[in-house]
Amino acid sequence: MLAAALAATLVMLHGCRAAPVAQAGVAIADDAGDSVKVRLPAHRIISLNPAATELLFAIGAGKDVVGRTTWCDYPPEALAVPSLGDGINPNLEAIVARKPDLVLLYYSAQNVEAVRRLKQLGIPTLRLRTDSLSDIPRLARLFGRLTGETAAADSVVRTFEAELAQATVHPEGARPTVFLLVWDQPPMTVGRGSFLTELLERAGAENLFADVAGSSAPVSIEAVAARNPDVILALGAEPPAFLTRPEWQVVPAVRARRLVREEGSEFSRPSPRAPAAIREFQKAMAEARQ
Repeated sequence: MLAAALAATLVMLHGCRAAPVAQAGVAIADDAGDSVKVRLPAHRIISLNPAATELLFAIGAGKDVVGRTTWCDYPPEALAVPSLGDGINPNLEAIVARKPDLVLLYYSAQNVEAVRRLKQLGIPTLRLRTDSLSDIPRLARLFGRLTGETAAADSVVRTFEAELAQATVHPEGARPTVFLLVWDQPPMTVGRGSFLTELLERAGAENLFADVAGSSAPVSIEAVAARNPDVILALGAEPPAFLTRPEWQVVPAVRARRLVREEGSEFSRPSPRAPAAIREFQKAMAEARQ
């Protein structure tokens, strides 16, 4: 009887040690400077930031995502997660209905009120920057800690950093200049603050408006013509209408149709797909200059 009781006790204790135990609230510092108490691991995550959603799936935590934005389109499995609308000024009723234990928002002044309301409701909410390639390893490791997928997150980071180094080129001669057109009425471009500038530079090119400090800015057609880009890169699924407009014909690259058009979501957010985007830039720019 004593031996049987001891054996049963050992089995019970072993089972207790093997079972995952949720930690008490851990303070996590977000990119807004807030200290947010989160119970780990988080298993009901609403990600209203497409870059964060993609990273969560990349580290094997897609099973924990219970809400996303309309723009969270990668990987394809993410489309099976209920969409809660936009990631800016989000629908709070839709968030609460999903009973999350963690909400991830993009760091934006427009989300301040949503964070305040969610805090009042006792829902931990992190505001995160996803603006540069350096955010990918940083956030992958953070998400690994939040979800208990630390080993997978470390693996994603190692693979990403190795592939990024392999995709980066260092041209010996002058770099081709590229005008990044993200909107044509009025003309809008991106500056040094955009991760697209990083992609171009790693692809061996130079952003025509890299001297613009912000992530985006309006520009005049006259300024584009004066800087005379080698290639124009237009983002979006629709055929670029500006090519046929008379006012744009003052730009030599427009007249020569030296155009690259990209529409994939890997060009709209920093993600583990960045090395593939860099290689695509390299290929497309080479073809445009032939």
